[in-house]
Amino acid sequence: MVYAIVKAGGRQEKVSVGDVVVVDRLKGAEGDSVELEPILLVDGDKVTSEATDLKKITVTAEIVRDEKGPKITILKFKNKTGYRRRLGHRQRLTRLKVTGIK
Repeated sequence: MVYAIVKAGGRQEKVSVGDVVVVDRLKGAEGDSVELEPILLVDGDKVTSEATDLKKITVTAEIVRDEKGPKITILKFKNKTGYRRRLGHRQRLTRLKVTGIK
């Protein structure tokens, strides 16, 4: 089985062909092709981790859709002063489908 560890959206993800991964928002429209930076490649028993060999390898993925993560609620409270603050956050994400590792 061939898989790669790629750097995508500030995190590292383990991917193989056909996998669907969710990463931080990437620029591009649905159906666009994106190239991900490989950090490690495993092809059966052979492991490739040297930078010179990894420059020859390309990991391509297709943008499936843009989406948002779960709502996170932030509450700030200070006792005896009447200070209350309520904030929310939803991370913007992109769903990718890996199309090739060459």
